[in-house]
Amino acid sequence: MLNRTEPILLRSCAELQRWSDRTRALGRRIALVPTMGALHEGHLSLVQAGYRVADRVIVSIFVNPTQFGPSEDFARYPRDLARDLESLRKVGTDIVFTPSVEEMYPSGDATWVSVERLANGLCGRSRPGHFRGVTTVVARLLLAARPHVAIFGEKDYQQLAVIRRMVHDLRFGVEILGGPIVREPDGLAMSSRNEFLSPRARQQATALNAALHEARALVRAGVRDAALVVSTARERIEKEPLAEIDYVELVDADTLESVRDVSGRALLAVAVRFEGTRLIDNSLLETSSGWEVG
Repeated sequence: MLNRTEPILLRSCAELQRWSDRTRALGRRIALVPTMGALHEGHLSLVQAGYRVADRVIVSIFVNPTQFGPSEDFARYPRDLARDLESLRKVGTDIVFTPSVEEMYPSGDATWVSVERLANGLCGRSRPGHFRGVTTVVARLLLAARPHVAIFGEKDYQQLAVIRRMVHDLRFGVEILGGPIVREPDGLAMSSRNEFLSPRARQQATALNAALHEARALVRAGVRDAALVVSTARERIEKEPLAEIDYVELVDADTLESVRDVSGRALLAVAVRFEGTRLIDNSLLETSSGWEVG
């Protein structure tokens, strides 16, 4: 069902809980789409997916300070609520939840949620504490929104895996769905941080998708050596003068642990900075039953 009426803005967890309780009592199914705002077509595709699996959709807009490191871009992360609301009106949204930092992290707060192992590598290795911030805020959003299903983008593949583990282990009773990566016409994965890129950096950033494409071509040709697949992707990115590689890794798609051979389901994940802006991308490779391309 598509709701094109004006979304209701709620700012407190108590208000959101009351709305969700009333909606559940009416037998309606609720989907939650957590975001940090600066919405683009990738976010909007998650909202549309929400209406395919639920009757009502909540979109949260909250730039979560606890998932940013001291030297990261929390202060300059793009914020434009008016533009976000206009975007959401076009696709239809029932509730927009825009809490303050004080609402999500009250004074005296002392509780954190951490997921071991899955959060240790890839972005977790280069961004210490990042996933503790992610899981803590997502847990609080789930408790406030009380959804039947929550939807996250697959561009943040590790985040999706970590949240699924948390929800399973803590028995939230919420279905977690992933939405496919949405790309610009030139292949760059849509990201709120893309607007930080200069024209030169923006052009060079297309190397991420090009590197994934070259790696996929190798595997399609029968190459199974993970080191060769990774080196091919890395060499493509390194051709760009502005590229500063954080990581290029091939991991098991379920455990996120490094692999030596491409077999079954493997994930090729990359993180690269261009003039200080950190971008991530990935491609899920399945050698046994076709391909799922990120």
